[in-house]
Amino acid sequence: MKLQVLLADDHALFRDGMRYVLQQLSEQVYIICAGDFAETLRQAEANPGLDLALVDLNMPGSDGVASIRIFHHRFPGIPLVVVSGSEQRAEIECVMEYGAMGFISKMSSGKMMVNALRVVLDGGIYFPPQLLTQSEAERDLTEMNQAEMERSSQFGNKHGLTKRQLEALQYLAEGLSNKEIALKMNLAEGTIKVHVAAAYQVLKVSSRMDAVRKAQKLGLITLAREGRNGV
Repeated sequence: MKLQVLLADDHALFRDGMRYVLQQLSEQVYIICAGDFAETLRQAEANPGLDLALVDLNMPGSDGVASIRIFHHRFPGIPLVVVSGSEQRAEIECVMEYGAMGFISKMSSGKMMVNALRVVLDGGIYFPPQLLTQSEAERDLTEMNQAEMERSSQFGNKHGLTKRQLEALQYLAEGLSNKEIALKMNLAEGTIKVHVAAAYQVLKVSSRMDAVRKAQKLGLITLAREGRNGV
């Protein structure tokens, strides 16, 4: 399988290391490098056949998480993964909400990076461990990543949504806030944000209203929770 990847980072040494990681994904990997955000946009524009974009969060010309929103808005068809030295939970939540399909810390092992990128290339969303509290990680992280990797199995429905994403959508339809949903589902509010952001990406929407409307149109949720069957 031929793989075309945009690797955007201002550190040449890190790009060299990522080349080794990317070469483990396919026998034929064509890597296009960019050293700043402006060049990242130019290369994405010039190479519409990209299979993946790996973008540093804080390189020259970048406005941090806001740049992720810009990239995703201009190139919604390119799977985007943020690779950053930052591990701040708020930033990770924002990039996931802004359209990133995954967030990989530069402190991650090569094996973890390869596994995360395979999830994204298979059409899933990679959830970094930093998004969950320590107690939740043991209970939820494996389930979340496995569900994304096995969308066609019993862990997800035919539209690619996991059970918890469906449950979160149902609560959205009932007008609950993320904090209220977190209490209902016995999860941290940050974890709910991840589930909601993932549901947005699967449904290809960008707002709560659009997500609820599309989910209702597809018959995934109902207006009244009592009327649910199997969601």
